[in-house]
Amino acid sequence: MFKIFANAWRVEDIRKKLLFIFLLLLIYRFGSAIPLPGIDLDLLYQVRHGMGDVGFDAVQTIFSMIAGGGVGSVFVMGIAPYITSSIIMQLLTYAIPQLSAMQKEGEDGRKKIQQITRYLAVALAALQGAATVFSYTNWPPGMGGFNLFRLDHQNMFVYIMATLAMMAGTIFIMWLAELLTEKGIGNGASFLIFANILAGLPTGAMALWMMVTGDTSVGVIAQAIILLAVFAAIIAFVVLVHEGERRIPVQYSRKAARGYGNHNSYIPLKVNIAGVLSIIFAMSLLQFPVQIAQFFPSPMGADPNLMERIASFLDFRELHWVGALIYVVLIFAFTHFYTSFAVNPVEMAENMKKNGGFIPGIRPGKPTSEFIQTTVNRLSWIGAVFYSIIALTPILLDRAIPQMQIGFGGTSLLIVTGVALEFVKQLESQLLMRHYKGFLE
Repeated sequence: MFKIFANAWRVEDIRKKLLFIFLLLLIYRFGSAIPLPGIDLDLLYQVRHGMGDVGFDAVQTIFSMIAGGGVGSVFVMGIAPYITSSIIMQLLTYAIPQLSAMQKEGEDGRKKIQQITRYLAVALAALQGAATVFSYTNWPPGMGGFNLFRLDHQNMFVYIMATLAMMAGTIFIMWLAELLTEKGIGNGASFLIFANILAGLPTGAMALWMMVTGDTSVGVIAQAIILLAVFAAIIAFVVLVHEGERRIPVQYSRKAARGYGNHNSYIPLKVNIAGVLSIIFAMSLLQFPVQIAQFFPSPMGADPNLMERIASFLDFRELHWVGALIYVVLIFAFTHFYTSFAVNPVEMAENMKKNGGFIPGIRPGKPTSEFIQTTVNRLSWIGAVFYSIIALTPILLDRAIPQMQIGFGGTSLLIVTGVALEFVKQLESQLLMRHYKGFLE
C-alpha cells in the first residue's frame, strides 16, 4: 500500500489531487472548531473535555462521530443530513415510479434527483438544527438542566441564528463533499466521514495510554493487549469480508464470442453488498425513542416517564438483552431489504440471455434468476451476521473494560477500513489510466 502511495505521488496529476484532498479536509477540520453564535465558551470547553457534570461522554454516539463537528460547532451536524437525504432518495427511487423514470433519463435525470436530494438535505438540516439547539438548552439531553448558551444570549433570536448557522455549515459541507468527489479521488462524503472518525483516534490512543500508565498491574496491561488484539482482528475480519465475493461462472456461446470459441466469465457478487447502511438504519430506529425522550424529559428527581422507560429498555449500548436482540434483528432486516433492491436477479438473467450467456448447469430465464436470487439471499445472511458481530463488538468491549473510553468501535472500523480500501483501489485505477505499472512490481 505504501508503495502505491509513493508511486502515485510521483505522478503530477495525482499529486495535485492528493494535495487538494488534504487542503479541503484541513479546511473542514478547522471549521469544526468554530463555535455557534451565543454559545458559552467556558461551558463548551467543559462539555467537549468531559469535565464535571456537563461532560457529554454518556450521550456520544456513532452519529456524533460521523458528523464530526463536535458539540457547539457550526459543523456539528456535519454531512449527516446529506447522507440521510441520499439514503431516503435512494429508497424512494425504487418505490416511486416517477423518480425511477427520472433516474433512467441519463445524466439529466440524475442531476434532477441530486438537486432534490440537496433540497431534502437542507430541510432535514433545519429540523435537526432546531432539535440540536433545543438539546443545548437542556444539557445533557434529558439528564440535567444546563443551558450551553450564554446567560445574556438565551433568547429566541439567538436560537434561530444558531439554527441558521448549523444549516449554513451543513450546506458548506455538502459543497465540500461534492467538490471532493468532482476533483479528488473517490467519494467526497466518505472522505469526510473518514476524517471525522480518524479525528477521534488521538483521544482513544490517549485513553489507552492513560489506562496503562495509571495502573501498571498485569491485569490492566493484559486488558490493553487484548483490546489491541481485538481491534487488529476486527480490521482483518473487515478486510476479509469487504474483499470477499461469490463469483458465479457465466459461459457465452461461440456466436456471442464472435467466432473465437466459448468465452468464460463470471458475475461477482460481494458479501458486503449493503455496507454499513444496515447498521446505520437499525441504529437510527433504536435511537428514535431516545431522541423523543430527550425532548420530553421528566422533572429532576421524578420517576422516569413512559418514553424514558422505553428508551432505557431499548438502549442496546447498555447491552440490555431486548435492545441488543432488536438491534440484531433490525440489522438482518435492513441488510436483506437493501440487498433485495440493490441486486436485480431478473434483469441480470434477461441481460445474460440476450447476450447468449448462461450459467453452467442452469437453464436460461427464470431458473437463472432464481439461482441468482438464492445466492444473493445466502450472501445477505452472511453479511448480516458479519454486521451484527461488528456492531456488537464495541458494546461488549465497553462492558468488559468499562474504564476504557475507546472513542471508536467496530462500526467506525468498518467505515474507515472500507473507505481506505476503496481509496487504494481508486489510486490503482488512476495509475493504470496513466499507464504506470510500477506498483505491480
